Amino acid sequence: MSAIFAAEHITKTFGRGRSQVQAVKDVSFALAEGQVTTIVGESGSGKSTIARLVLGLMPVTSGKMIFQGKDVTHLKGRARAEYWRDVQAVFQDPFSSFNQFFTVGTLLSRSMRLVGGKVGQQRLAESLGYVGMDLSVLGRYPHQLSGGQRQRVMIARALMMRPKLLIADEATSMLDASLRVNILNVLTDLRDELGMTILFITHDIGQACYLADRVLVMEHGVMVEQGRTDQVIFNPQHEYTKRLLADVPKLHEALELEELHEIVEPS
Repeated sequence: MSAIFAAEHITKTFGRGRSQVQAVKDVSFALAEGQVTTIVGESGSGKSTIARLVLGLMPVTSGKMIFQGKDVTHLKGRARAEYWRDVQAVFQDPFSSFNQFFTVGTLLSRSMRLVGGKVGQQRLAESLGYVGMDLSVLGRYPHQLSGGQRQRVMIARALMMRPKLLIADEATSMLDASLRVNILNVLTDLRDELGMTILFITHDIGQACYLADRVLVMEHGVMVEQGRTDQVIFNPQHEYTKRLLADVPKLHEALELEELHEIVEPS
């Protein structure tokens, strides 16, 4: 399967002189088209920095990024705006993406305008449908929605642009267990039904294995392991990966029984 995105030896350094910190160190990976790839690691591992580099929200210090065969490492102006049509994101806290005085309809209106006219209205209904919602939600305010509903609205907003790549950065970490599984299933459906490429960022290797075709493991800015999900789970090569897996003792059994929901929800 062809790669829709590739990072080649990317590094991100913050600060100068003695206060310099390398948040990402010489990292390379590829995202296969139509698959879910998960980057997993503890806080400070550099995984969210990679998400922002891929999105173009901050510049790389060195290295190269390729999207659909084109160099997107240093995009500016119109080229970057066009890139953001194809690469959308859903972040950790959906509430922060809302203006509390705006309805859902107002929030989504900009995306409708970007898509244009009747096409925008049609995509609005379709996008809400993909996440299990309908047009009745448009008149509601953020405080009238659950955390899971707010996150589904954010996914619907991203879907309106028909992105080639969706980045979900800790998109379930602020949700309770049942809502967490719901959002993971929505992302799985987007892959299966729309063939969407998804980069999922998480600190929870259980969620990573529930969702992903491939798992990339980060520690202290270094990608210490990557491979197919089953390879990483059943034959981890790095001690850090083994420690992460040890924190989810039911993982092997759940994978074999195809009951991974058991390791996403608390026992």
